[in-house]
Amino acid sequence: MIYLSGKKIECTDDIGVMLSFNAGKTSKHGHSLFAADNGCFVQADKYTDDGFLKWLSTLDRDHCLFASAPDVVGDAVATRKRAYPMLQRIRDLGFKSAYIVQDGETADEIKWDEMDAIFIGGSTKWKLGQSAAEIVKEAKRRNKWVHMGRVNSFKRIQYAEAIGCDSVDGTFLVFAPDKNTPILKKWLQTIKQQPMLELV
Repeated sequence: MIYLSGKKIECTDDIGVMLSFNAGKTSKHGHSLFAADNGCFVQADKYTDDGFLKWLSTLDRDHCLFASAPDVVGDAVATRKRAYPMLQRIRDLGFKSAYIVQDGETADEIKWDEMDAIFIGGSTKWKLGQSAAEIVKEAKRRNKWVHMGRVNSFKRIQYAEAIGCDSVDGTFLVFAPDKNTPILKKWLQTIKQQPMLELV
């Protein structure tokens, strides 16, 4: 399991950084492990396709796990219309493209060949529900990377690992990083030593 923090930290084998378009809080450079988010969750009004692609072009492709296509929070139909045209454009820049699934998405409606990774977004209730778990299962069957957003507790990391996620992100290290970094490392070590059985 890899944890991506919204705060600049010293990267390790299992702790990296989630860079976010228009965030402006974390340096774009010098990270050995990171992913690139579109920023639509926090600053949807500032997002543009061209701006996002221009920003991506400044990043290091070699150390980037994935770059997420734009989405509409909580709305699978609107996300499909917005994301699918961007997935190949992200690939054309040399990045692995991630499709963020939202409330209402189902595994059989996803155009799997058009993406390299699945990002579990949506409301908390939906992302912890059966539909999201089935999407993760199908993604892993197809050898896709799976990421879950907004993970800030040991219980949530355990759940993400149990359904098959490869990485998660959260704000746990943004506040009191000196105190919380050792806690996070302990969580990740515990999961590595005592992996849970798959839930689906």
